[in-house]
Amino acid sequence: MLKSRLRIIVTGLVGLYPVGGVAWDYLQYAIGFARLGHDVTYHEDTWSWPYQPIERTYTSDGSYSAAYLADFFKTYAPELSGKWHYLHLHETSYGMDRQAFDEFAATADVFLNVSGACMIPEALSHRCIKIFLDTDPGYNQIMLSERFEWSEYVDRWCRSVEAHDQHFTYAENIHGPDCLVPRLHYRWKTTRMPMVLDLWEPLAAVRPSESVPWTTVMTWNAFKGKLVYDGVEYGSKGAEFEKIMDLPQRVRARLSVAVGGVSAPLDRLASCGWQVVDGPTATVTPARYQEFIRDSRGEISTAKNVYVALRTGWFSCRSACYLASGRPVVVQDTGFRSIIPCGAGLLTFSTAEEAEAALELAEADYEGQSRAALDVARDHFDCEKVLGRFVNDLFSGS
Repeated sequence: MLKSRLRIIVTGLVGLYPVGGVAWDYLQYAIGFARLGHDVTYHEDTWSWPYQPIERTYTSDGSYSAAYLADFFKTYAPELSGKWHYLHLHETSYGMDRQAFDEFAATADVFLNVSGACMIPEALSHRCIKIFLDTDPGYNQIMLSERFEWSEYVDRWCRSVEAHDQHFTYAENIHGPDCLVPRLHYRWKTTRMPMVLDLWEPLAAVRPSESVPWTTVMTWNAFKGKLVYDGVEYGSKGAEFEKIMDLPQRVRARLSVAVGGVSAPLDRLASCGWQVVDGPTATVTPARYQEFIRDSRGEISTAKNVYVALRTGWFSCRSACYLASGRPVVVQDTGFRSIIPCGAGLLTFSTAEEAEAALELAEADYEGQSRAALDVARDHFDCEKVLGRFVNDLFSGS
């Protein structure tokens, strides 16, 4: 098999959750591989009712999700406008027709199941390399180990993970001595978010005034039940955000959070000095998501407790977008400090005191920190570098 030009199926969750951040998380894989010269099709088949963000409900109608995907490719990657297939509830095709997709699948070299939520296509070539890409490290490994009853269709999902030929993860510290993620019997290869930089760097030309806030976009609690491993319960993002709840009272900069999810303490966040906005509304389209970042001074954010406590080395796709927009990033360390250079453009913390110091440091030389943020994106998240390494690792024997 030649690595110079591959036929690649990229999956994602854009139809299932048609909001701005999700679109950028997954569709940059399709654009990035196409930019490298590969023949790429985006495919989605989760068997699930999609979320309708305008009506704030799940729906049996796939038309909004299909239009959302079509508009994204038309706007940001017109060369891929005819190269996507949304199989709604495993029966209705949008974009490519079913026969055209099946023909592509029958000759595909790589099936990249980003986040592992997509069903493996029936028509997939027997020689196609099936890749599970773990974007939620710690959570996924614990789920594979414990198979919690509160997780819908957990046994089917575990069988699907097992059915893949190779397993990649955003837990870049998974082989580090301090990482507590259960590796199970999988041979994990590491990777990170690929950024199509020319779609983001124009935002860096817009210099934010000193009055705009440092921001983030977050889901307060994404878990549907208790995540317990070896007698320890691990939490979602809200558990770590509690540690910096009073940060607005410590710093001169304005701080804002676009928040969604279950049981987010919106009133308490506001009383502590955070400017609170509704996350899904503020970032509902890919353009709105970019505008939210453009109108930010930089990012200030914690990570999910499971990422931090297990020392995963996970790095946020959202933070990569801030960096690529020339916005400094101040984020909680999950174990990536030894992997991605920090200190200029990318600043880390473990405590509220360290977060305060990092924000003050970023503001002391904001222009320098902004230039450094863009340098970090170019050096470490450029899609050509990230996906070029991905392909090399895919065909390596290690």
